[in-house]
Amino acid sequence: MTPAIDLLKQHNISYTLHEYSHDPGNRAYGIEAAAKLGIDEVRVFKTLIVSLDEHDLAVAVIPVAAMLSMKLVARALGGKKAVMATQAQAERSSGYVLGGISPLGQKRRLKTVIDAGALALPSIFISAGRRGLEIELTAADLMRLVDGTSADLAQ
Repeated sequence: MTPAIDLLKQHNISYTLHEYSHDPGNRAYGIEAAAKLGIDEVRVFKTLIVSLDEHDLAVAVIPVAAMLSMKLVARALGGKKAVMATQAQAERSSGYVLGGISPLGQKRRLKTVIDAGALALPSIFISAGRRGLEIELTAADLMRLVDGTSADLAQ
């Protein structure tokens, strides 16, 4: 179990777990998940932690094959400037290791924005809180659980 899974159970959210054998040499975590699970990459989402206006951390959830637009994520979160958080900041804030960071069950609840394209999909896949484990759920359920918003985030 992970904090992400515990949160889903606590709120009686319908989800499916998908496990695969993670290759420790592979750092393209989301792309690897899509390939090993046989899922179209547009349905697999990565969780990125950004530093907003040099002091607040926030979460962006985008398709694994997409690149995050710092301008769009800053605007969506009500800031002026966003940069990627350091690995140490992301791991310390979330309680998860890089490649296994889930938007659910993080140690610190952060503002969260989900790429708008997720809402058009029947379900999406996000990290369950460890490498090699994905949660399939609806984007609407994810948004409710993280009290998130949606916006176009990819460049």
